[in-house]
Amino acid sequence: MKKYILVLGIIVSCLIISCKNFTSENSITSDGISKPQAPNAIGPPRVLFIGNNQTEYFVSAPTLFQELCNANNKNVNVQQLITMGVPLDKVYYTNKTEANQNFSTIDKDGNYYDFVILQESPQIALTNLEKYRSNLKLIAEKIHKNSPDVAIYVYQNMTPLPYTDSDYTNYYKELRKNTILATAFIKNAGILKIGDAVKDAYRGKNGYNYLKNSTDHLCYGQNTPHFLNDGGFLQAVLLYNTIFEEKPIIPKKLILSTGTGDNDNMRKQEVSKAISDPVALEEIAFSNR
Repeated sequence: MKKYILVLGIIVSCLIISCKNFTSENSITSDGISKPQAPNAIGPPRVLFIGNNQTEYFVSAPTLFQELCNANNKNVNVQQLITMGVPLDKVYYTNKTEANQNFSTIDKDGNYYDFVILQESPQIALTNLEKYRSNLKLIAEKIHKNSPDVAIYVYQNMTPLPYTDSDYTNYYKELRKNTILATAFIKNAGILKIGDAVKDAYRGKNGYNYLKNSTDHLCYGQNTPHFLNDGGFLQAVLLYNTIFEEKPIIPKKLILSTGTGDNDNMRKQEVSKAISDPVALEEIAFSNR
């Protein structure tokens, strides 16, 4: 695995050099991440999630984001195209009829969608930069037909390894680098820094402790990590912070997971009981907006 990471690092380095021959459509900041500008919306802005398991599994990013918006009197229309376990192009083709119908809809302000969150599969994001770019381009070109000024946020995947794994940091760095390189050529696009926020949480920023009774409260999964309540809460608050540039008022209850078993599901639960340290997670999210 370490040899694989080394080879991958060399390939990515070559790709970085080759990218210097092109002009990016975005203004890249000192850390390589730009901030897209949202279009002026007439009426409630529309937010579209396109992705797979990290967007929705034990908990739902679209649902939690909608709940935060409702609790803070932010009138938004949240939509989603989610297919489990596949890359972005397969998400599109699996939902092609619905996607094409939505992408072709016209709004009087000139943009049907105002914000789009694109979550590529971790495997593609980590190992196949060209496929990562082409999948983002595929979706962006279809959305741009009737939402030319949409603000696109590319989802920075979290590392698909336990935090205790010796290769965790190597995977994190490659995912971050590839996300920056893939995003740079998409019009009016920036990065939703999920991977950075999760790494900060695992490192104990703002006093957060991901372990409780020797159990990871951020993520769970044997081969692919999926967000538990703490991770889902962090993800939703980070998106709210990123779009609105402010901290949300957290409602007393949110729709969260009851567990990881086959008979568990999502239902309204008290945040103070279902989230181990909401205050610390809020601060981590805000610092990564």
